[in-house]
Amino acid sequence: MSRAAETLMDVDAYLAWAAGRGGRWELREGRPVMMAPERAIHALTKAAAYEALKAGVQRGGLPCRVFPDGMTVRINARTAFEPDALVVCPCPPDLNTMEIPNPVIVVEVLSPSTAADDHGAKLDGYFSLPSVEHYLILDPDRRVMIWRKRGLAGAIETLIVRDGLVRLDPPGLEAEVEGFFAA
Repeated sequence: MSRAAETLMDVDAYLAWAAGRGGRWELREGRPVMMAPERAIHALTKAAAYEALKAGVQRGGLPCRVFPDGMTVRINARTAFEPDALVVCPCPPDLNTMEIPNPVIVVEVLSPSTAADDHGAKLDGYFSLPSVEHYLILDPDRRVMIWRKRGLAGAIETLIVRDGLVRLDPPGLEAEVEGFFAA
């Protein structure tokens, strides 16, 4: 790791450091962490999720934008995650940005090396943001969607979904669960 990565960073310094750097990175408590290589099923599930969300936004005529992995979500001053896909409404005006503020839906694809993090630190981090209404954890091996959503009085509800139609409201997006998984 470079000397810059050995010192604690805030998210702004991290974004400057990460610009143009190879690989996928996240900032954890001030320290850049390189993300592990992915299995093919992981990459295909990310792509399928992006396409399912994009199609749902288009069908609904929603003023939203869907982004694949590569976008940064600031959790706090020293932590930023890079979800596998996200939806933001409305679309940020500056498309030169590396950071997406106020996502409504965030998606992570489960892998053996990330399961604890996806169900722990990322769950807590994403729902610490008032804008996040839905956090979808996709398990490509079992073809299951673990749907965490903000419920009454802000309580986080958990649904395990294997098939059928999901309605992510807000923003009013509908998609078939099977569409989130690689064929």
